[in-house]
Amino acid sequence: MEGIRTTCETCEGRRFKDEVLEYTWQGKSITDVLDMTIREALDFFDKQEIRERLQAMDDVGLHYLTLGQPLSTLSGGECQRVKLAGELHKQGNLYVMDEPTTGLHLSDVGHLLAILNRLVDNGSTVIVIEHHLEIIRQADWIIDLGPEGGSRGGQVVFEGTPRQMLDAANSITARYVGA
Repeated sequence: MEGIRTTCETCEGRRFKDEVLEYTWQGKSITDVLDMTIREALDFFDKQEIRERLQAMDDVGLHYLTLGQPLSTLSGGECQRVKLAGELHKQGNLYVMDEPTTGLHLSDVGHLLAILNRLVDNGSTVIVIEHHLEIIRQADWIIDLGPEGGSRGGQVVFEGTPRQMLDAANSITARYVGA
């Protein structure tokens, strides 16, 4: 069963006592700050360390989340992007992503590609298990399994660059990558 949520009668959902809410910084109470979106917070804060973390969240396309938004309200894709935001400044790591485009709007796929390229540009290795053709076209190296799915698959039918894949006769994927 789903949990039951009720609004606190004392604080009216603001999560803090009135004594705490009396304190402000640059005219904003803690509730006001927690209600800001990532984009609004980028405009509000000027401390570099805070801005870098907010910018990473913005870079992964989460500019619309609020600072106080509970993690339980995020989708699986949003949770993955929160994790990615924490990784953008790191170098030399290995990332394995399973179908990262699942649930993404088509307009967000390009944004995801930019994030993946940024990780690679920082010296990391990114392995992506994916069916989305735009992701496949942008890969440095492709390993195509087939010739079909399930019990009719599981064999390496192609290994190489996207350009080389265009000439792969045994790959069903090759027919669509060039389209």
